[in-house]
Amino acid sequence: MRDTHPHRWRRTGAALLGTAALVLAGLGAAGQAGAAAGSPTPHVTWKRACSQPAKAGEMACGAKRVTSGTTAYAVQRAKAGHAAPDAADASTPSGYGPSDLQAAYGLTSAAAAKGAGETIAIVDAYDDPNAEADLAKYRSYYGLPACTSAGGCFKKVSQTGSTTALPTADSGWAEEISLDLDMASAVCPKCSILLVEAKSASMANLGTAVNRAVTLGAKYVSNSYGGSESSSDSSYDSSYFNHPGVAITVSAGDEGYGAEYPAASRYVTSVGGTALTKATSTTRGWTESVWKTSSTEGTGSGCSAYDTKPAWQTDTGCAKRTISDVAAVADPATGVSVYDSYGITAGWYTFGGTSASSPIIAAVYALGGVPSSGSYPAKFPYAKAGTSALNDVTTGNNGSCSSSYLCTAKTGYDGPTGWGTPQGVSGFTG
Repeated sequence: MRDTHPHRWRRTGAALLGTAALVLAGLGAAGQAGAAAGSPTPHVTWKRACSQPAKAGEMACGAKRVTSGTTAYAVQRAKAGHAAPDAADASTPSGYGPSDLQAAYGLTSAAAAKGAGETIAIVDAYDDPNAEADLAKYRSYYGLPACTSAGGCFKKVSQTGSTTALPTADSGWAEEISLDLDMASAVCPKCSILLVEAKSASMANLGTAVNRAVTLGAKYVSNSYGGSESSSDSSYDSSYFNHPGVAITVSAGDEGYGAEYPAASRYVTSVGGTALTKATSTTRGWTESVWKTSSTEGTGSGCSAYDTKPAWQTDTGCAKRTISDVAAVADPATGVSVYDSYGITAGWYTFGGTSASSPIIAAVYALGGVPSSGSYPAKFPYAKAGTSALNDVTTGNNGSCSSSYLCTAKTGYDGPTGWGTPQGVSGFTG
């Protein structure tokens, strides 16, 4: 049985035009996110970095920048007796940093010892002229080793591989790029980073950039964008995402229950999103639930209408590909710290969306080591399902659906968070 759900990008033309008008007016790009437990409660407003896709075959970045409110990090600071940072103040971080993410996902020792010689590729559209400089600010602030083009750690290229003929700059996608680069750095500080910029947000150009990343030797490729599914997806699969021996991660989407592409590709690791909160009462020290702000704002999940189910997926609610495989933090209210300066006031911002979870998981794969030749790394977490290698997320939902596990967390596999979030690297090794 295939479950379907109306998706925000698939509504009537009138509704799309109305939404587009709001976005252009700067009114439709803001949302609210909050967590249910804790006092004070994290509660923020946020703004989309990119507008929704205007046509089929076009993708949108998923980065969500917090514009006001109290983040989970601020609550954490306040409970520890420190001044709580204001999310609207760009002079100081108000989101989780590298030590938080490494601790939450059991990666502290791996991040200190592994990653040297590995390259994580970040694929996005358009150019961020300040990408390297902003990355340097982030890494310096948090005491991470420098990652520069002069030192051979950082490289930025176009989808053609050129280091000089780069795409047109775009401030929205630049925010996405900053988020992606910082998350890869936070989880795998010793990894090298390859930024591949597509000349536009079309699936064809972004797919070409994925191929370029693989051609240049990246074994871990993060994609923090998505759009509505189409009958062309199977051809996109074979043209851009069928790369055995390469871990390709894709954001599951941020519109609540409903499938997106390329998260629906059978060749990628589809990454859902959680709300991540520090909890001293648990052995782990952290708790997670499905990220949901409203019925149309939260992590994506669901059944693909077009993509074949991979052999390692055995759930019965979807005849075709099920989204997601795993998850990581995405709720803007429990968001991550990012430094960005292109098109906005230079400084520190908190970001959320499954745009954050995709590069986090790509970096976990990188800490786990090079996938074996011919393997599909999306399969790796399935081999460790139900073990201590993954934090099983069992609370929350991202909407309503007829096969409840597709939109509601439960013990074991579920759509919003897959098999769970990382607890060390063993769930992401072949």
